[in-house]
Formats: sequence, C-alpha cells, structure tokens
Amino acid sequence: MRKIKKGDDVIVLAGKDKGKRGTVLSITRDNRAYVEGVNMVKRHVKANPMAGTPGGIIEKEAPIHISNIALFNPDTGKGDRVGIKILEDGKKVRYFKSTGKQIDV
Repeated sequence: MRKIKKGDDVIVLAGKDKGKRGTVLSITRDNRAYVEGVNMVKRHVKANPMAGTPGGIIEKEAPIHISNIALFNPDTGKGDRVGIKILEDGKKVRYFKSTGKQIDV
C-alpha cells in the first residue's frame, strides 16, 4: 500500500516549489508524482493539424519525487508523516503519525 495516492492533498517539502500545496494527479512506477500546479516546466510543442493541436509553448507539470512531498494534514495545517495500520477486519488504512487520525475511512 502506498502512503501517497492519486487525489491526495500534498505539500512540497523541498525544491523550487517548497511550501506549495496541490493535488496528486498521478504516480509513476519510479516513485514520482505529478502534482497540480507544482514543478511547472515549459515545453515547445509542434503543431499537429491531424490531431487539431496548435503549436507553441505550453506549461505543464513535471514529476517530483515522492520523498519531496508530504500529505497535508488539515488539523495541524502542515505536512505530516503517514503510517499504515491493519484493522480488526484485515483492512489496511493510512493514518497521520502526529494525530493518529485515519485518512482512509
């Protein structure tokens, strides 16, 4: 079970976007995450008339390593470490280490 999943609200811990918050769009196999509005890069795109896409310079998200992001805890207002515990029925749930509150309910 991953500690950070698609759709989670995260905060950036290190890098040029330190302190920014965003939502995880996707996670790659090599432990990198695309976060909405974080690590924006400019790419020069060639026009493709067959697909109907115009050319120009577009700005899009680049992946950031998951060690540089933390799950945002709304109770404390900061990034928090995440643990995984197994309930009595055998289901795995994530919880915040600082408060002990469950994330997956």
